[in-house]
Amino acid sequence: MEGAGASSEALRYAEYTGAATGAGKGQAEPERGLARSMIAVGLGIATVAFAGRYAFHLWKPLEQAITETARKISNSSLSSYYKGGFEQKMSRREASLILGVSPSAGKTKIRTAHRRIMILNHPDKGGSPYLATKINEAKDLLESSAKN
Repeated sequence: MEGAGASSEALRYAEYTGAATGAGKGQAEPERGLARSMIAVGLGIATVAFAGRYAFHLWKPLEQAITETARKISNSSLSSYYKGGFEQKMSRREASLILGVSPSAGKTKIRTAHRRIMILNHPDKGGSPYLATKINEAKDLLESSAKN
């Protein structure tokens, strides 16, 4: 009976030590599941990589088309401001751009536009003396050729 008692005790603790024949099957199932999920993750990453590569190959011609379209749309047409510096000798066109009136505007319209701009840009109020000079020059040039 001693032998039977020892073998029953060995069987009792076998489930904790993993020595029994059935203990390996329980451990193999989680390892298979882990292997399957690792394969699925690897295939997912490969799919994303190939899709990204395909998208980058498609992007090159699209990038050229977008760049050409952006060049066609000039920034000056998107902005209402005059681009560029002052000319050496002020023309009627430049004077009308400075005051914001048409080149054929009357004296009253020129004076009100000059007054409005000078209030904003007067040197005594922190404006630039150079800009004030250009504004006055524009007013004088347009008034000298205005009819009213």
